Amino acid sequence: MKTKFTRRGLFGLGLAPAAYAGLGAGAAAAPRAAAPTAAIFDIRDFGAQGDGHSLNTRALQAAVDACHRAQGGVVLVPAGKYVIGTVELKSWVTLRLEAGATLLGSGDGRDYHAASEIPLHGDATLVDGRVGLLYAVNAENITIEGPGTIDGQGERFRSPRRGAPPPSGRGGHRRPYHLLFYRCRQLRVRNLTLLRSAYHSIRVVQSRRCWFEDLHIHSRVLSNNDGFHFISCEYVHIDGCDIQSGDDACALFGSCRNVTVANSSFSTRWSVFRFGGGAAENIAVTNCILHEVYGCPIKMQCNPGSRFENISFSNLAMENVTGPIQIGNGPRARRRRGQPPQAPARPEVASPGVVRNISFSHIRARVVHPQLRPSLMPYPTHYQPGEIYACIALNGMGNSWLEDISFDDVQIVFPGGGTAAMAARAVPEFSGEYFQNGILPAWALYARNVRGLSLANVRLTLAAADARPGLHFEAVADAALNGLSLAGDAGAAALRFDAVADCLIDSPRLLSPAAAFLEAAGACRNLRIEGGDLSRAAQTVRFRQGAPAGAVQVRE
Repeated sequence: MKTKFTRRGLFGLGLAPAAYAGLGAGAAAAPRAAAPTAAIFDIRDFGAQGDGHSLNTRALQAAVDACHRAQGGVVLVPAGKYVIGTVELKSWVTLRLEAGATLLGSGDGRDYHAASEIPLHGDATLVDGRVGLLYAVNAENITIEGPGTIDGQGERFRSPRRGAPPPSGRGGHRRPYHLLFYRCRQLRVRNLTLLRSAYHSIRVVQSRRCWFEDLHIHSRVLSNNDGFHFISCEYVHIDGCDIQSGDDACALFGSCRNVTVANSSFSTRWSVFRFGGGAAENIAVTNCILHEVYGCPIKMQCNPGSRFENISFSNLAMENVTGPIQIGNGPRARRRRGQPPQAPARPEVASPGVVRNISFSHIRARVVHPQLRPSLMPYPTHYQPGEIYACIALNGMGNSWLEDISFDDVQIVFPGGGTAAMAARAVPEFSGEYFQNGILPAWALYARNVRGLSLANVRLTLAAADARPGLHFEAVADAALNGLSLAGDAGAAALRFDAVADCLIDSPRLLSPAAAFLEAAGACRNLRIEGGDLSRAAQTVRFRQGAPAGAVQVRE
């Protein structure tokens, strides 16, 4: 007779679930072996003293070396303040800072040294520093975790005045980063507080598979206080971080690929997400807060020979920002203090840069005039006129173009204050960073040399009057504006198109009176306005500078 086992029957026999799982296979389940306990290397056992005064560089380095020789374990930093200079991290080491533990960067520049393995020549992206408070080179499986603190004492590296040495005796590109990684793999930095870096807080170069989670970074003691700074990295993931920096909060230079940023908040004097050089592709930023950003929250400068492709920004809340989005493609202008940008000194030999498939969706933003906001930095900062009256800018220069740029479900309030004289300004062919002394002739969106531009359910409003058009397009082709709601000014057209072709404006809505809804100038063709509510416009379309009357078709 075959015996039938049921769950109820097995419990009746007094067998636990783990046991009856084994009986089903005809044998009792073997006990599971306990996971091996990681070896602990307490830095106090190597002579460290957490008194806030004693130098513990050798003790911490000895603990790291011992952990590495043992093929892995945990280097433990107990509660206390441990002053250190440069320490090299190595493969298979987990550096754990307990609650109440602080690694305090020495205020004496002699306690730091450069990582000689990191080249300074032959790679232009590496010329600006190779000193870390903690650093690793060609290492793998490194973890740095809290809940403790790393404090760089960065104010010791700030010069009291131009030309004077800083208190530490180490300034310029010789300042230390909090964390510096070069050609590493499998990095994890989590649950830490990083304060007062002397340079960038976290700099990662040519590394792969990196995770940064639950970090609080606050560095605003001197210039170049970046939060994250990545150069040519792949498979990078940032989640649950709070970054308050003095310079770029999350810079991605060189060829960064397969990057995600989520569930984080950022604040900075300059840019949050800044891209430059190389091939940046397959990057997604979502569910983030960008607040008090007085430079440009999203800034992308694509130079000849570079490529930015497949990049998305979604579910962003921006409060008290300037900009808020600038994408440029073309030769970099020459910069001279106090002068407008000028064309490059020599012809560019590289092919034009590629910028395409960039999307912005589900964004809410309030833009402000930065000079009316309190300074985030411990020293005065200067704002260029182009920053004060900034807008979204999609700027292709020379023979460079932007392709397939989309905005979906975007609502932005701009501060206004622009004049008719600003609206009449031409944008230089070669525009410098943040347009320097130039002011864009639109208060919401300026686009030049763009193919495939899409705006869907976009609402752009003003906090005060502005005599510039809301949108100014130059040499834009294949554009679709669907459900655009836009504030107007009684003395200006709401939209100005210069040499724009193949554009459909479907169901637009003018929110306040305007002299005209659309001003067409120059060689415009095949422009269509379908439906919507344009009753607040004195005239629907007006033509300037030789634009043919047949270039625009209106169907109510």
